[in-house]
Amino acid sequence: MRSLVLLLLFLSPPFWEVKPPERWTDAEIDIVRHNSPWAQTLGPAPEVPIWLATAAPIQEAEGEARLRSKLTEKEPDPDYVGYVTEHEAEVFVLALSYRTLKGLGDAAEQRRMEEECLMKVGRKTYHIMGHFPPTPSDPVLRLVFPREVKAGDRDVEFQLYLPGLPFPERDTSFRVKELMYHGKLAM
Repeated sequence: MRSLVLLLLFLSPPFWEVKPPERWTDAEIDIVRHNSPWAQTLGPAPEVPIWLATAAPIQEAEGEARLRSKLTEKEPDPDYVGYVTEHEAEVFVLALSYRTLKGLGDAAEQRRMEEECLMKVGRKTYHIMGHFPPTPSDPVLRLVFPREVKAGDRDVEFQLYLPGLPFPERDTSFRVKELMYHGKLAM
């Protein structure tokens, strides 16, 4: 009997598939934002939180967090929000929490970031289309990539160059089948 209960728990869909965002607990919002298929942490130290900022569950979790916190959760940069709204069919955004702004103002470092930040899907490689730099009031680097990932792809890999960090070269990947939300690819 105990094995059956454990099996049912293991096979049950994640909370984000069965509950609307307004019913997510604060802990569940935190899980979506920091430890879900759409969010992870890049090592080595200093570890860098990274997330697919334009993925519907991330946007819903961030919206709920802003509604509940009123003052502590800041609105993203309006230029960024406007750009994403206007281009949501063509692009998605990979966001990284940036603890230091050192190195981001350097033109050579910025150029290197623009040249070396890549997305690989199957055998195809794509460069970033642009970025929104972090600021003291919004310490998030947002990298804009073309929306070329399809639900049938296996993985989407990122090779990143993050100016100002020790070990600026960082690699990560996301399993595409895990990025499904309500039956659709969420990036």
